[in-house]
Amino acid sequence: MKIRPLLGAIAVTALLALYVVAVLGRVVALVQTGEPVAVVFGLGVAVLPVLVVALLVREWWTGVTVQRMAGVLAADGELPVDTLPRSPGGRIDRSAADAQFGEYRDRVEAEPESWRAWYLLAFAYDASGDRKRARSSLRTAAGFFRTERRAR
Repeated sequence: MKIRPLLGAIAVTALLALYVVAVLGRVVALVQTGEPVAVVFGLGVAVLPVLVVALLVREWWTGVTVQRMAGVLAADGELPVDTLPRSPGGRIDRSAADAQFGEYRDRVEAEPESWRAWYLLAFAYDASGDRKRARSSLRTAAGFFRTERRAR
């Protein structure tokens, strides 16, 4: 596991925790005024920290699950190896990534409930530059992984 991304995630989490504490402090101050408009406004503002915490927990939970999936794939010798050609600046050759993408997409179509197939598809999306679909595919893989683990 690489430490640098983990430290970045911890730093962002700490900043969001400060934000949540600051906003909740304002919420309490507004509610304590007893003024109807301030109370309603304070309660409305309280939705933001709750949403932030929910999204943060979701991302951390997905990250932990992705690490577990990587560990299982590594132990089984199935962890994907990045062999795509790169430019001198380190960028993946998009045409090579797009060509490789088809095999991973076909595997998901053949095994739509396989977390392994979705995991590989996520990294194919990432290599092709589609980060939004990559994250969505990782979430799908994580869901199937958790379901499989619960069934055992």
